Amino acid sequence: MNLPAVLPENIPDVLIEVQGQVGFVTLNRPKALNALSLNMIRQLQSCLLTWRDDPLIQAVAIRGQSKTGPFGTFCAGGDIRFFHQAALADDPELGKFFTEEYNLNHLIHSYPKPYIAFLDGIVMGGGMGLCGHGKQTRIVTEHTRMAMPETGIGLFPDVGGGYFLSRCPGYVGEWLALTGAPFGASQALAFGLADACVTAEQLQRAWAALAHIDMSQANAISRWMAQFSSAPPEYLSPHRIQIDHFFSKSTVTEIVQALEADDNAWAQQTATTLRRHSPLMLHVALAQVRRARHMTLAEDLRMERDMVAHCFAPRHLGRDARQSETVEGIRALVIDKDRSPHWHPARIEDVTQAMVTPFFVSPWTPQAHPLHALA
Repeated sequence: MNLPAVLPENIPDVLIEVQGQVGFVTLNRPKALNALSLNMIRQLQSCLLTWRDDPLIQAVAIRGQSKTGPFGTFCAGGDIRFFHQAALADDPELGKFFTEEYNLNHLIHSYPKPYIAFLDGIVMGGGMGLCGHGKQTRIVTEHTRMAMPETGIGLFPDVGGGYFLSRCPGYVGEWLALTGAPFGASQALAFGLADACVTAEQLQRAWAALAHIDMSQANAISRWMAQFSSAPPEYLSPHRIQIDHFFSKSTVTEIVQALEADDNAWAQQTATTLRRHSPLMLHVALAQVRRARHMTLAEDLRMERDMVAHCFAPRHLGRDARQSETVEGIRALVIDKDRSPHWHPARIEDVTQAMVTPFFVSPWTPQAHPLHALA
């Protein structure tokens, strides 16, 4: 089941095969760190629905392909270059992307068969949505690097980010949502965002062994997992108390000002990070996580679909897509790479509630909402 290190140009972006009782999926866009396109989302949705209803398929496994072969990179998120181009062209495919991606996130979360995600390497943004955040098995390695860095490009942690971040212990979710801080295997397990750890050198053997499992046996997946899992280094965070202290505060302004008033190096660096991100979207993301704490995933995804609509069409701010925080953030960080986004407002202290609240007002009636069918 090894894939060649060098793949012909005509190989599809999603590789799908069935061996034994397992459907295997490999994200195969390594040059783009497996960033998701609309076509990839549609392929994933199609095969998962087919396998869901096929009694011969008893489990699904998913991994990413890196430039050197299988594993090494899972998924860096959605294709933000496409977001930028589509927003400027007023392309309706942009709205379809988010609607279909969120439908896929919900399908994975509620999938009735074992869904095993091999999260080696980069797992960010949309890649987090492919993990599933319910009864799935999320496997991390010593090379795993997770993050939800969206506020740095003028967006918010979507793909159900409000749901799964708000369920992290204490105020870790607020910290991850606002700062976009990367974290590894030990933290992912401690935060409830992963389920098991396998060393990178064992990944191929674990992947191949799935094809030979008899799923009719009780606890087949658990016994397979026990064969390959290893204990990661214990996560000892010197900053957990600080995270809860600062990120439990009521507003982004209070959080940042408290960090800046503390002479601790971690607090100062965290404040500096927040000052670089979109002030408006920091306020929006904090409200998102706190609202989502009391929502189902379906409710959260509907809310996030509303938020995305306002991100690319912030009419309540008197702006069009070209003037949106998201288009500007992608321009500065990815397109022009000047790393100098012009945020509006420029200061965290200048964001008002009147700027934030409309992000949570749906542009659709409940019956007309693109995700109305999610339950």
